[in-house]
Amino acid sequence: MIVIDTHAHILPRDWPNLAEQFGDSRYPIIDHSNAQHRIYKDGKFFREIWPNAWDPELRTAQYAQFGVDMQVLSTVPVMFCYWAEANRAQILHRALNHHMAEVCRAHPAHYFALATVPLQDPELAITELEFCANQLGLHGVQIGSHIGQWNLDAPELRDFFAACQALDMAVLVHPWDMMAATDMPKYWLPWLVGMPAEQSRAACSLIFGGVLEQFPNLRIALAHGGGAFPYSIGRIEHGFVMRPDLVATDCTENPRVAMKKLWFDSCVHDARALHYLLDTVGDARVMLGTDFPFPLGEQAPGALVRAQVLDPNRQKQILQQSALDWLGARALRI
Repeated sequence: MIVIDTHAHILPRDWPNLAEQFGDSRYPIIDHSNAQHRIYKDGKFFREIWPNAWDPELRTAQYAQFGVDMQVLSTVPVMFCYWAEANRAQILHRALNHHMAEVCRAHPAHYFALATVPLQDPELAITELEFCANQLGLHGVQIGSHIGQWNLDAPELRDFFAACQALDMAVLVHPWDMMAATDMPKYWLPWLVGMPAEQSRAACSLIFGGVLEQFPNLRIALAHGGGAFPYSIGRIEHGFVMRPDLVATDCTENPRVAMKKLWFDSCVHDARALHYLLDTVGDARVMLGTDFPFPLGEQAPGALVRAQVLDPNRQKQILQQSALDWLGARALRI
């Protein structure tokens, strides 16, 4: 069995300083002074990272200690920069995509990778997606839970989803730019409350907007176990049934049925939550995901699944096969 972690973030040690280039402090920058590695955004400290955020050999050694063999790499969502002029954001995205492709080429037994694209300009995003699929050989794309004022049902995004389907590129939806963050300044609430809400926002938009019906071969996964979405499906389904005039205006499929077209990672931090997720969507739609290498991630990658799922065939499904099914033909080298 090849154990695959589908939710693992990576950054290059250095990236283009667009804040300096364009005189705009909103772009994230990295500062390596004083033996620390700190990301700044808006002129303020955003996050500290460590060498395992960019060093593939160090990462491999660390996750191998927990019986993980491969990671599906994706960038850190602060790098999306969907607020920026798209051609400027693409400079950053291209650098990130080249870095991930280089990691995969140098360590093919240990890494897959997901592109990032400037989705605020869907036409440019498709161009970058095609480059990443056809030239860099990346395996999918990571996108945010919304794109500025667009939810994932936006008509402007349909051509992009069509391109993902046509190019056989898996999609990972990750929460970012959390709703009501300015109203929750204390206790890390944007990450503890906003992130789960963002994933429910994304899932409901994809289902109720008819995206999954329109693109039946599109393979979409939701990071962080789908956030609040799986655990509020009863209320969501009830709204679909009782107020179709408000909820079912753009889709025909019951959300409890439609949710089984999605994939979910196992990063739920709670045994009962994992059991519920498996019972609700089935083993074939749940795959290992840890949010490596950050503090909110699973600190012993794979331990939650192994402790709760004892049957070896079920373990293989969750720790390997679900990820391969989501990645599709681009992962056939396993």
